[in-house]
Amino acid sequence: MVSKLLLLLFCCIKYSETTARSVTGKKGENATLSCEFEDRDISDIVLSRLSKNILACEKGKCESKNSRVFKKGSCDVFIKDLIYRDAGKYILRVRYTNDQSKPKRQIKEYQLHIHDEISVKKGEKVKMNVLLSNAYKVEKNTNEGWKEVWRRGHGVSGDRLTDHDGNLTINEFTDTDTGTYRVLDSNNEILITVSVTESGTRLTRTAENTGHNMRFWTVSVGLPVLLAFCWL
Repeated sequence: MVSKLLLLLFCCIKYSETTARSVTGKKGENATLSCEFEDRDISDIVLSRLSKNILACEKGKCESKNSRVFKKGSCDVFIKDLIYRDAGKYILRVRYTNDQSKPKRQIKEYQLHIHDEISVKKGEKVKMNVLLSNAYKVEKNTNEGWKEVWRRGHGVSGDRLTDHDGNLTINEFTDTDTGTYRVLDSNNEILITVSVTESGTRLTRTAENTGHNMRFWTVSVGLPVLLAFCWL
């Protein structure tokens, strides 16, 4: 009985260590991966992604392989000018010494989700550079729920959709293409969300044309009345 309880406790601890914390940031803005660890006697910090170290700090000196990623405060990681390729899982390892002879290490995982908004005119070609190396499928929200429009190894599921060089392209955009598109990895974790709306430029032009037509109609109707008045 005791051994079963210890096994259950070990599984719970292991799960809590590997559960990724969700972080959301808008494209072009900034995001912070907060470590929330003790900030005393930190020995070194390593941030990795896709099995590669992108930031390493030792005794206060940091080396980053990405100029947009740097340490903030004691062990937080700051990512500026977010792009689509920043989306995905990050692993932060913080090691620090305490009163004991052996150093202590803390590990935290993050799932960074990038959000974006774009506005498109009717008839235009829309390229969304969202087919990352860790992207597994793309879904679009509909009245019936989320509908899959692309899957790795299967391609697109629409006549006006194409995929090439990491781009999911909508050819000849129509109002039915408006909505939210989300990119998920193989674990169904959200990588990117793009809200696509129809641009109001063409609608504005229509309104302007309507205004011109109304003014022309007023002049056309008013001219005979004016001539009749002068005749009298």
